[in-house]
Amino acid sequence: MRVKCVICDKIESISDESSMAKRLRNRPIHTYMCQDCNQRIEKRTQERIDTGNFKLYRKKRTDEDW
Repeated sequence: MRVKCVICDKIESISDESSMAKRLRNRPIHTYMCQDCNQRIEKRTQERIDTGNFKLYRKKRTDEDW
């Protein structure tokens, strides 16, 4: 299966039987990001976390009594 990175527009081939290929076929909202872009984002995010000014906003879980 040929896929295109959403950030750098590089075209790569992935195996048709891989879980990523299945995810892309069955759910078009999922996007593919190449390994280079993925590593770059991971590295920059880790640098921001290390500065101490990075806040990750997540929804607070509310436990219901049901």
